[in-house]
Amino acid sequence: MAPVLLFTHDRLLEHDTGSWHPERAARLRSVLRGAESAGLDDALERRAPRPATREELVRVHRPELVDALERFCAQGGGELDADTIVVPASWSAALLAAGSGLSAVEELEQGEATAAFCAVRPPGHHATPRRPMGFCLFNNVAITAAHLAERGEKVLIVDWDAHHGNGTQEAFYDDGRVLFVSMHQYPFYPGTGDLTETGCGAGEGFTVNLPFPAGTSGDTYRAAIEEVVVPAAERFAPTWVLVSAGFDAHRDDPLTDLGLSAGDYSDLTARVVRLASPGRRICFLEGGYDLDALARSTAACVGALAGEELRPEAVTSGSQGRSVVEQVRALHHLAG
Repeated sequence: MAPVLLFTHDRLLEHDTGSWHPERAARLRSVLRGAESAGLDDALERRAPRPATREELVRVHRPELVDALERFCAQGGGELDADTIVVPASWSAALLAAGSGLSAVEELEQGEATAAFCAVRPPGHHATPRRPMGFCLFNNVAITAAHLAERGEKVLIVDWDAHHGNGTQEAFYDDGRVLFVSMHQYPFYPGTGDLTETGCGAGEGFTVNLPFPAGTSGDTYRAAIEEVVVPAAERFAPTWVLVSAGFDAHRDDPLTDLGLSAGDYSDLTARVVRLASPGRRICFLEGGYDLDALARSTAACVGALAGEELRPEAVTSGSQGRSVVEQVRALHHLAG
C-alpha cells in the first residue's frame, strides 16, 4: 500500500459560512471521516499545510484582489457575492488552503509519500485572477500549478467537479505550460466551459472542456478519461498531475444533476494519477454537498491514491453524454 499525505488543519473549520450554506464546515468533517474510513491505517499520514505567501498568491491573483480580500476579512467580512461569504477567520483559512498544495509539493519532493490529498476549504477552482466567486477565495490548484510551471514543470490539471473550473481556465488560458481538462455539467453555473473554449495564444489547444448534459454517469466519464484525457496527456507529457477533486457530480448531490457514484471516483482517480510518476500526484478537495456521498467518495479517492481498489458503491452506466466525448476527440485531433 503506497503512503498518502493528507493535508488539513482545524483552522479551516473557522471559515464560517453558516450552517445553512452548502459549503459549510460539516463538509470538511465528512471528508476527514471518509478518509479515515478508507482503511489505509499507517499509509495515510496527516500533515498541516503552511500558509501561502503573498508572492505565491500573486502568481495567479491580482495584488489588488489579495489586498482587498485581506482588508475585507479584517474589517469583519460579509458577502463577497450572493454565494461567497467570509468572516475574519476566513483569511487565515484561505491562506492555509492555498498553501496546502505547495506544502504537498515540498513534502512529496522529499520522498515522504507517493501522493497527497488536500482536504481543505474554502475550495478554489472558481476563483479567478481578478475576483473570488462561487464559494472560492483563492484558487488553490492554480497557485500550486503556477508554482510548478515557474520551475519548468509541465502540469496537467484534471477538474472533475460538476461545475466548470472557470477560474483555473482563466489563469492558464494563454499558457502552454499547463494542460487544463474540465469535465462538468453544462449548461450550468458558472456558465463557462463550452467545448469550443480551447485556449488562446501560447495556450491554444491546452484547454480541454467536456461539457456533459444532466444525467451523465460513470461509463461516459471513464470513456472521457481513456479517449480524451489519456491521449491529450500522452501528447503533453506532464511531469505533475493535479486533480480538482470535486465530488458534486455524485448522483446524490443536492446542487447538481449528474450521475456518478463513489465507485466511479475510485476508477477516475486510479487512472488519472497514473499519468504522472509516483510522488508527483496531488488531489484538491473542491465541491460536494451531500455529506454521506462526500465521505464515501473521499474514501474511494484516497484509497485509489494509495493503490487500493475501494468501491463503497457500484460504478454507474447510462451512456448519456457519449457524443460530447466524440466531439472533443475530433476538435482536439485525438480521434483514432
